[in-house]
Parts: sequence; structure tokens; C-alpha cells
Amino acid sequence: MTRASEDLMHEHEAVLQALNILEKISAALTPVRPDVQADLLKIIDFFKIFTDTCHHGKEEKFFFPALEEAGIAKNNGPIGVMLAEHEQGRKYMRGLGAALAEKTINAAEFMKMANNYINLLRAHISKENNILFPMGDQKLTAARQKDLLDEFARFEDEIIGRGRHEELHRLLHNLQQKYTV
Repeated sequence: MTRASEDLMHEHEAVLQALNILEKISAALTPVRPDVQADLLKIIDFFKIFTDTCHHGKEEKFFFPALEEAGIAKNNGPIGVMLAEHEQGRKYMRGLGAALAEKTINAAEFMKMANNYINLLRAHISKENNILFPMGDQKLTAARQKDLLDEFARFEDEIIGRGRHEELHRLLHNLQQKYTV
């Protein structure tokens, strides 16, 4: 990879895969079985660690500030929109967690929050992949791109831990086999 956007777009593929799994699991909620509830907790954990902590962390801590330094607007601009959507996604994640926290899953609330989260992230990823990332690729120098990729690698090792990325991809693979094949 030579551009930071390539790394982020690669992660988007995993997030989209996870959204498809969430969609399938949500459809299997009625009646709620213990194995489905356990898988819901796993996929929610994936979104918290991989999507929010790692992926959004890279964007918020490194990529978006680099874009802003390169002249892309944050306030009243595309970066501000992406940050607002990250916050909205966190709100939906809290809603999903609350729906699962009850002794009996609140299936209706869970499905509502899951649909909101799925729709938000699919649209969000489309905007980043098709609008923001190409803008950034035009503005960021090759040297800055390399620095960002190095920062991403260090961040990943420090924040989620060495090897955790691979574990999360295995989890996705296993859930995909169970729910989408």
C-alpha cells in the first residue's frame, strides 16, 4: 500500500462484511437463541474494537488532521460530516448494547438500532471511499502518505495490540460462514 486511503478502504471492506453479518443475525433474532445472543455480542465487540477504536481512531487521530492540514475543511466541510457520523454511530452502538444488556433481548429496539447503524455506516463508507479519500489522495504528498501508513501501523499495535486485527478477521470469517453462506 502506498496511500493511507488504501488501508482505510481495505478496512471498510471488513466493516461492510460485518454489517452484512449484523443484518443477517438481526434477521435471526426471533426467537432469540443463546447462540445468536452470543454472536451478537461478538459482532458488537468487533464494531467497538475494529470499527470504532481502530479504524475511526486512525481517521480521527491521524488521517483527518492530515487532510485538514492539506486544506480540506473540517468545520462545515467533509471532515466535520464524517466526525458527526462517527458520533452518531457510537450512539447507535450504545443503543445496541442497551438492547442486549437486558436479561431478555429487546429485539425490536435492537433491530431498529442495527438498521440505523447499518444504513449510517454503509452511506458513511460510500462518502469516504468516493468523495473524501479521493480528495485526500490529491492533496497529500507521497511522503505524508507514507508517514500516515507508519502512524496507522504503530497505532494499531499500541491500541488494539499485535495480532488482534487478525483475530477480528477470523471472527468475521467464522460468523460469515455461520450466517451468510
